[in-house]
Amino acid sequence: MKLKRLIFLILGCICLGIGCIGIVLPVLPTVPFFLATVFFFANSSKKLHDWFVGTGMYKKHLESFVQKKGMTVQTKTAVIASVTALMGFGFAMMLWKEIYIPCVILAVVWLCHVIYFVFGVKTIRTGHFSTEPEGRG
Repeated sequence: MKLKRLIFLILGCICLGIGCIGIVLPVLPTVPFFLATVFFFANSSKKLHDWFVGTGMYKKHLESFVQKKGMTVQTKTAVIASVTALMGFGFAMMLWKEIYIPCVILAVVWLCHVIYFVFGVKTIRTGHFSTEPEGRG
């Protein structure tokens, strides 16, 4: 039983590290790694799970998303803008070196990313995040 908890702890720390790197490098998807961190920490230690859920990083990047509330326009815009800037730089460098197939792949990944955030992630209004279902007041 302790080996299982240790494995979950190690995997949680790895996912946390990759997720933190993903904050700085938008090419890495932050949300899936933080969701995996929550899963692994919850299965390794209640204390670690509670700690991670209480961090500002979790509250800023995941809390509204995990609770199926979506993201604010500002958060969506920041994510899309940073990913566009980073991928645009990579695209320009590959285009400059006349590497066309990876350019097409990167363009498709970027397009899927934008489509997901615009249409797949619900937009919430600032200040309207609560645990109450919509329609109740």
